[in-house]
Amino acid sequence: MSASAQPSSEPVDRSAGATLDKASAENFPVAPFFLPAAWRDDLMAVYGFARLVDDAGDGDLADPVGTARLLGVDAQPPATPSAQSTLSAQSGPPAPEEVVFRLALLDGLEHDLTRVFETAMRPDTADRPRHPLMRRLVPLVDRHGLTQEPFRRLIEANRVDQTTARYATFDDLVGYCTLSADPVGRLVLAIAGVSTPERIELSDAICTALQVVEHLQDVAEDLARGRIYLPTEDLARFGVTEADLAAPSADGAVRELIAYEAERARTLLDRGAPLVGTVRGRLRLLLAGFTAGGYAALAAIEDAGYDVLAQQAKPDKRRLAAKAAAIFAKGR
Repeated sequence: MSASAQPSSEPVDRSAGATLDKASAENFPVAPFFLPAAWRDDLMAVYGFARLVDDAGDGDLADPVGTARLLGVDAQPPATPSAQSTLSAQSGPPAPEEVVFRLALLDGLEHDLTRVFETAMRPDTADRPRHPLMRRLVPLVDRHGLTQEPFRRLIEANRVDQTTARYATFDDLVGYCTLSADPVGRLVLAIAGVSTPERIELSDAICTALQVVEHLQDVAEDLARGRIYLPTEDLARFGVTEADLAAPSADGAVRELIAYEAERARTLLDRGAPLVGTVRGRLRLLLAGFTAGGYAALAAIEDAGYDVLAQQAKPDKRRLAAKAAAIFAKGR
């Protein structure tokens, strides 16, 4: 489709703002005020991409039909896409036709990602990205010399979500996190211009930990989508069934299981936290905030008695700030 024949992006432009607004609900500050304006813009652009891809994979796009049309996706959405999108988080796994549509959207977003990098290399002749959140990536790629790999990994993680709903072992779950979480940390390091193999290894540990913590917070929500991110071998070890996870509150076995997985996440955070001490200034404060978000979320889970079914355990902002200050001062 030529640039002149592209459909209007105005409805999707409006929904893009709602996507970015979700940053305020995250466990950690996405683009805090103390960063230079250019950094904040860059981090919000990365967040917008990651959130857009996640929403496409979860059926949570505000305007799925408009997004498909804008991206030139041929697959047809379900007969009532808005209803399907609204209900997908409440009515179990998506219907096969919804999975087909989501995969097509992810393909469309990956094609648009290709346009991002082509436009960064050939701004005068390339076919520009079609989605507004994708267009925000172009200056980042050019300014920081970013590669496609971390972006494509995030898309691939959402493809995996369409076909994989259980993980046999913790190692399998960590493998998934290399797609769904670790790329974000690597992009932050690249934007800051401080990527080294040692820092990437520490960042991966933090990001995997944050993803595991998020899975613990979202056990009930994930189960409603037909997914369980608690390793199957651990469910068996603690005698926890899927019916137990569907209960309105957690029994003793579920609480023991969540406590066990929380300790694994804490170990990963402890392993990665020294990353903070390898940098200085505002970046150090940012990384301290990311890491503190994980510790604060774990504290919230512990405060709830490891009952993550009765309500979602959310970190206390004052505790998060205090933990960030401590990590910043100690460098870990």
